[in-house]
Amino acid sequence: MSVSEKQKRLPSYAVLDEEAAQGYEQLTRQGVYNLLPTEIFWQARQPYLYKHGYQLRPRYSPNWEPSWKGTRLDPTFCEDSIMLVNYQLIDARQLKDDKLVAIKQFRNDTQEARIAQFLSSITDPLNHCVTIHEILSDPFDPQLSLMVMPYLRPCRDPDLATIGDVVDFVNQTLEGLEFMHRHNVAHRDIAVENIMMDAASLYPGGHHPVRRHYTPDGLYEVTPLPRGDRSVTYLYVDFGLSSWFSGDAPPYVVGRVGRDKQAPELSSTVPYNAFKLDIFTLGNLYSQEFEQRYNSMQFLVPLIDNMRQPRPESRPTAAQLLAQWEEIKADLKVSLFRWRLGPKTEPAVERVLNDTVAIAREGIYHLRKFVR
Repeated sequence: MSVSEKQKRLPSYAVLDEEAAQGYEQLTRQGVYNLLPTEIFWQARQPYLYKHGYQLRPRYSPNWEPSWKGTRLDPTFCEDSIMLVNYQLIDARQLKDDKLVAIKQFRNDTQEARIAQFLSSITDPLNHCVTIHEILSDPFDPQLSLMVMPYLRPCRDPDLATIGDVVDFVNQTLEGLEFMHRHNVAHRDIAVENIMMDAASLYPGGHHPVRRHYTPDGLYEVTPLPRGDRSVTYLYVDFGLSSWFSGDAPPYVVGRVGRDKQAPELSSTVPYNAFKLDIFTLGNLYSQEFEQRYNSMQFLVPLIDNMRQPRPESRPTAAQLLAQWEEIKADLKVSLFRWRLGPKTEPAVERVLNDTVAIAREGIYHLRKFVR
């Protein structure tokens, strides 16, 4: 397809008038769209990754030239103008099946790969730790390696929308915590940033791996399907601060590390129980992300209070928490699961309107089930 034919097929907002095109041409010559230094790292490894079965986006080809040069295409809507956000991580596609993966660079002097591979190797329905496809030696730096994982989205992008979404999130993350602790691994950095999700079912047509709210070609905005009855899997990631305790070794560590610094026992000098820290930080996540933000979260309060007890020795184990959660969940009415999450900051008039719409949608949902 010629450039002119391609431009005719594009949405009008992706094609510039002559004056604007000249302006962007000048910006391109000035290097505004050049590879960032952190992107050059990945471009240098493109042939190596291709040899191992992974194709980076066209932007990282060794002889890349901007696709919009000499055209009236708006670089904003040219896929190869989209830069990396996280320098440690890059998206790629597996040559064998075209599936998206994420490739992370990491230092060899940490336990991250060892712990991640160990957890990934265990088949267990309660395993909610990211799968590790393989680990490659870095072709240039002997102190680095490259970890290949499935491509995942942040767990709250898109936001959770119903009480059932919250129930599913709590269920999977508690299962995952119990699994890790049962295998003597403490995560030590539980935070919303370190819980990702496989949301492929919400985007049947796919989405761009960096500009996540757009189609894979970066041209059109994409709207996710509601979680509803679709399968979404939540996974713990980033084991860079994790500890793996052998046998009956005491689970005590030191260090004010991790994103959540609110646990009272954190200390750089006084040892504390790493498992009890995980309990606190996950409970803190539930509190901040759900109980403090939304109405109708009372059912979570007993669980959160138990997890966030000031004295670490008073907090239950992950197994005990999972049992408590099963009891709480058993008392919840299934009809509650489809109810929308109402923000506590929502004005009263807006809340009434949104609740009315939610009731109407619920009625339509049950009517469709009846008709079927």
